[in-house]
Amino acid sequence: MHVITRSRLTEFWKKHPESKTSMLLWYKLTVIANWQNFVELREVFPSADRVGNFTVFNVGGNKYRLIALVDYTYQKIFIRNILTHPDYDRDNWKKDNWYG
Repeated sequence: MHVITRSRLTEFWKKHPESKTSMLLWYKLTVIANWQNFVELREVFPSADRVGNFTVFNVGGNKYRLIALVDYTYQKIFIRNILTHPDYDRDNWKKDNWYG
């Protein structure tokens, strides 16, 4: 899968240095993947959920939420947001135009 864009990961771990290892692991597992559907994605990330048009990944032992649009046809993952668990619970990320 092609991750768009890795810079969102680096921006997040600069603010939250303890997340770097977990974010890099998510990235490494994702770029080598060739998922054709959500079922295949859940084989690697069993706690991932679909919410609206997005896939929500629990990263770092459920400390962080990575919100992405996964395009299986074109093998691309568009990172829309990375949030701490409390920020995720505020639901502001659902205001994203790509959500609905």
